[in-house]
Amino acid sequence: MGNFVQQISDRISIIASDRLWLEDAAIQQTKTTAALAGMQRVVGLPDLHPGRGYPVGAAFFSTGRLYPALVGNDIGCGMALWQTDILAGKAKLDKIDKQIGNLDDVIDEAEWAALERLDPSWPARIDALSASLAAAGLDLAPLRSLGTIGRGNHFAELQAIDAVEDEEVMGRTALTRKCLQLLVHSGSRGLGQVILRAHVDAHSHAGLADGSPEAVAYLREHDAALQYAEVNRSLIAARIFHRLRCEAVRVLDVHHNTVTPACIDGQAGWLHRKGATPSDQGLVMLPGSRDDYSYLIEPVLSAGELSLHSLAHGAGRKWMRTDCKGRLDKLATPAQLSRTSMGGRVICNDRALIYEEAPQAYKNVDSVLGSLVGAGLVKVVSRSKQVLTYKTRGECC
Repeated sequence: MGNFVQQISDRISIIASDRLWLEDAAIQQTKTTAALAGMQRVVGLPDLHPGRGYPVGAAFFSTGRLYPALVGNDIGCGMALWQTDILAGKAKLDKIDKQIGNLDDVIDEAEWAALERLDPSWPARIDALSASLAAAGLDLAPLRSLGTIGRGNHFAELQAIDAVEDEEVMGRTALTRKCLQLLVHSGSRGLGQVILRAHVDAHSHAGLADGSPEAVAYLREHDAALQYAEVNRSLIAARIFHRLRCEAVRVLDVHHNTVTPACIDGQAGWLHRKGATPSDQGLVMLPGSRDDYSYLIEPVLSAGELSLHSLAHGAGRKWMRTDCKGRLDKLATPAQLSRTSMGGRVICNDRALIYEEAPQAYKNVDSVLGSLVGAGLVKVVSRSKQVLTYKTRGECC
């Protein structure tokens, strides 16, 4: 296990093999974060990479203060997985592509009516979310964006299970190899940015004292954003299921940008996750790039404190977004990047984004998984391959 845990200092550890490449800038950002007032521990995960001042793919435990800037501007960003009844062997990509249509547009009255006929609980869920936003003093305008994916690394992806490592664990879920799964990765859209911007404008990056009125107010906004993100992922999925005329069962839904109360090593404090999946909420997904596998993994609960009860949330970026097009535009066209070596398809009509999200820009997911397994943090349940990924139909201005 020691080969997979690098102890940088008494406060900083990195879950990574000696051979896993990590950027020096990301390591430096963990050191900067560890120096914040009240910070007790920082754990970098195998998908660690530099963020805007603070690392992504990491967990942070503080006492006495919490730090909204460590959560970032996409509060509640996370992943949800559904089992559909679409037979994997009969899935026709041209037909599915056409049926899904455009998910960039907001939900209009006709689509809302159709979704409510399929699931009469939607009005009550939206009302509950509206009440949470209002109670937190937040504008209700972001409700209009519900059911849209957003840009960056967000996506909705149909997958097919191609290997099962643990039939017993798999049998406790609704998952089946016969049919496709849907994985949705999205968050609180512009709402999280509004919350963070207001906080930074008022308090900079100094953090908030535990129990202060400012901390209480932020946490109320934070929790409303988590609720928004969960509803958003569910609505994205509902739109897809309606258009594909299929049934589905949700298997999991977890956030990976949060701050929550926690007790670590006998101390009560705040556990921040930035691009980190919780390891104490059941099975989780570890997705690779568009031309790589994704894995369903089972956390080893007894090893939780080693990683601050957190796991990698994906393959992790290898290249900066601004570098991708220059590295790749002579090697591949957008049309070529929209087809994968596994026979899958990527719907992304934003020429800049398809380069930014190219498989080459990400680490190999097996190297990330290997570090988690080697450190004794997870067990593999199953492996899936990408079938069709929706990112955007539109060009970015």
